[in-house]
This record gives sequence, C-alpha cells and structure tokens, in this order.
Amino acid sequence: MTQATLDEFEKLLEESFSKSHAVADIVEGTILRKEKDGYLVSVHGTKTEAFLPEREISSSEDESGLEIGDVKEFYVLKEESDEDGMLLSLKRLAFAQAWAQLNDAKVQGDTILAKVVNVVKGGVLVDVADLKGFIPSSQLRTGTPFDGLLDQKIEVKVLEADPKKNKLILSQRQAIAEQRDQVVDNILSELQEDQVVKGEVVRIADFGAFIDINGIDGLLPISEISWSRIKHPSDVISLGETIEVKIIKIDSELKRISLSLKRMGEDPWQQIEGQFSEGQVITGTVNKVTGFGAFINIFPGVEALLPVSEMAEENVNPFNRFKVGDSVEVLIKKFTPQEHRIALSIKDINADNSEVSEENTESSEEISE
Repeated sequence: MTQATLDEFEKLLEESFSKSHAVADIVEGTILRKEKDGYLVSVHGTKTEAFLPEREISSSEDESGLEIGDVKEFYVLKEESDEDGMLLSLKRLAFAQAWAQLNDAKVQGDTILAKVVNVVKGGVLVDVADLKGFIPSSQLRTGTPFDGLLDQKIEVKVLEADPKKNKLILSQRQAIAEQRDQVVDNILSELQEDQVVKGEVVRIADFGAFIDINGIDGLLPISEISWSRIKHPSDVISLGETIEVKIIKIDSELKRISLSLKRMGEDPWQQIEGQFSEGQVITGTVNKVTGFGAFINIFPGVEALLPVSEMAEENVNPFNRFKVGDSVEVLIKKFTPQEHRIALSIKDINADNSEVSEENTESSEEISE
C-alpha cells in the first residue's frame, strides 16, 4: 500500500469516527458505566461518549433493566457541541417506536390493548405503550364512561395517531363490532327463544339497555324491564351489572337478540284473573296523569286506565284532579286481563251512590205518608 493510499485510508477512518449526529437521529451504542444521574454510553461509529439521563429511561425499561455492556439503540436528544456532550434518550425512542406501531395498527386495522387510567367528561383516558390516548363516549361500548372501567384493559381500534399533535384517538366500539362479526353466528346457533341467560349490562339508553350475552349484545327494551311503569332503565339496572334475562326473540337474518327481564317473574296479569271483576270498587294509586286520563296501579305491575270521561259527570282537567301518588277509589267498568286492559270509572261510583240516595229518600217519603 502506497503512502498516499495509506493517508487516504486514515483520513476516511478519522472521518468515520468523527461523524456527527443530529437531534432525532437513531444511533447504536454500548452502555459503559453508571454515573450519578444516568449512564455513559459509547456511540458506535464515533469516538463520542454520550450521556443517558435517568429521566430519559422509558418506564418499560427502567434502571433495573439496564446493564453495563448492553448494546442498544438510542434517540439523539441533543447533539454534541464544543461545550457539551451528546445527550441520548431511550424514552423518546420508545415513544417514536410506539407511534410508528400505532400508525401501522391504524393502517392495517389491527386491534390493540389499552388500559383505562381515568374517566373524564366526554370519554376515558387510556395508556398505550406509555402514550396517553382518548376514547370518546361515542366510541365506548357502554356509550357512557363510568368508574367501573378504571384499570380495565380493553381492546380498541386506532382512529387517529398523530405524533406531531400528540393526538391518539381510539375506538372500543369498532373493536367490539369486529369481534361480534366473527363470533355472532356461532353464538346465535347455541341460543334459543325462552332460554334464560346471564349477561352484563354494557350500555343504557332511554329506550332500553344492551346486554352482553356471550360476546354479542342483546337488546333489553324498556318495556321488557319491569311490569311496573319506569321512567328510565337506570331506575332498575346499572352499567356493569350482571343480570339474568330471558331470550324472547332471535333474528338470525339481522343477527339480533331481544331480551326480557320482567318475564323472569310471573305475569301479574295472569295473577289477577279471578281476583277482580267488573262492577267491583277498589282502591288504587295514580302512576301517571295524561291529557286523556290517569293510569292507576291496582296490583303490583298492573295499571288500569281511568279516562277523563269517567272521572266525573262534568268536564274536568285531569292534571287539576290528580297527581302521581294519589290514592283513589275506582270502579272496574271493564275487565279483560287476557288483553291486558282494564277500564275504570269514578263517575259510575257517584252515580250508584246517587241512585241509592234517591231510593232511600223515596222510602223515607213513603214511610212518612
């Protein structure tokens, strides 16, 4: 080898060892020793000894996971200068890798695990590989954030992953929907109408509740929750509660299940057969007042209608006449429990009393004569 060639080789070798790295570069290095507040690292391909502060060690790889002689990749947090040495970070590298993985999951439609760490207005905050993400209420299976979700690990889909904005939006509903499509046929084939099953209340709405039955959601309408009138499903059931329900309909084509809670007990309309009769005067409780009449509870779970026209001989305003909770004496005018219909009257009670009063008056006049 000539002197000129040797000089050129030494120059290239010198340049390779003096190669500089910029912020955000990924470099490989060997951990040399433990310092007071971090570790000293030899950066490969250079003569540089960089510093890894303890605060820049990721939680997934804390101090106990680092050993002298370990070869790792590092994120360049601060480049070397004449005054200061190069600063490295494992935490930033973990973040960069996590964002890349989340972006891949979004593109490929993969399902990932997230741990719920806080319940906030409008949704929940979750932890995914040391990154904080947000699941809006509309993307929660329950539709409503509640404390029972805390510390749970749930499967989610990535809706948005933007490291520049530090924005991570996830969806539990999309993950559940995908799972449902995969297992729904098998589960439906194992179920049958009138079967009693256990399920978890996973969502409550004004019109009813959704119950998780072996991985798929069945609808429990508000009309099937209780024989008695209720204002909202949450009056009877709560999110996360496990309940027994009866399957009342399976629609294999639409892949839907309809459920009933009230049919777990005896039908009160069957219980009242033989206990009441037309013309009988009974006492009931006002459950609801409307413009056309009042609904009177005459037996647990059984309501009868007292129409406005049957309240009095004269025209009356039902809202001025009754309020919810009032005890009222009524006459059963029509009794057809098989059709779940009972018609009541107060007017006829007064009419009967008037007739009795007139008969008594006539009798008194006859005796007097």
